[in-house]
Amino acid sequence: MGFLSHRVERSEIKPGDHIYTYRAVFTYSHHGIFVGGSKVVHFTPRQNANSSSDTSSDFYNSMSSIPSSCETFPDCGFRQLDSGVVLSCLDCFLKKGSLYCFEYGVPPTVFLAKVRGGTCTTAASDPPETVIHRAMYLLQNGFGNYDVFQNNCEDFAMYCKTGLLVMDRLGVGRSGQASTVIGAPLAAILSSPLKLLIPSPVGVATVTAGMFCMSRYATDIGVRSDVIKVAVEDLAMKLSWAGPLEEAPEDDDASGAMIAR
Repeated sequence: MGFLSHRVERSEIKPGDHIYTYRAVFTYSHHGIFVGGSKVVHFTPRQNANSSSDTSSDFYNSMSSIPSSCETFPDCGFRQLDSGVVLSCLDCFLKKGSLYCFEYGVPPTVFLAKVRGGTCTTAASDPPETVIHRAMYLLQNGFGNYDVFQNNCEDFAMYCKTGLLVMDRLGVGRSGQASTVIGAPLAAILSSPLKLLIPSPVGVATVTAGMFCMSRYATDIGVRSDVIKVAVEDLAMKLSWAGPLEEAPEDDDASGAMIAR
């Protein structure tokens, strides 16, 4: 995994890694947690939900849906009723796309040098066993309603890796992709008046790019002040999730067997 690309080979990833792949000709990336045994736990819009957050992401759902059957792994596509958290095999997760590994604990200089969001964070990762425990617990208990800007697949994977939760539910979530989508137009708008002061298009572009990078950095969970550490067992209560999905007791033996299949 180099500075310019986070692309990795399958042999390089380890259980507990945050992985992703690009969809729709690099339009966006889909994220998940590799839990070992060629299995990935990831978050998608709920197929049987009627909430506005799910219906607003029909395009994403059509691109990220999991096949109804997998010839290699019978439990591929497993999810609890009315939950968006899914267990898939690595092949079905990638959908013939390339494999990338999300990077944690990067220095601010490296983070700012990344042109595209959703590839790294300055926040540190928790140990792999903690990451896998969170992912398997959420597979059994759900991760609330999917929201493109506040609770998406990248948010899910970043929570599993760090346990950090953004408490300002009116703002942008943990997702670097969401920050990029919002930050790019905002930087362009804010830099527009500078055209009167900076005659050179190159100068305006440089200032705009700088404002964009700083807006991404300001929303990174590693530097935000509105994030707290929340145990996965307390997550539903902390967010006051409401819905038909009931919390089920954690069964580590059952989760281990599911990964090993």
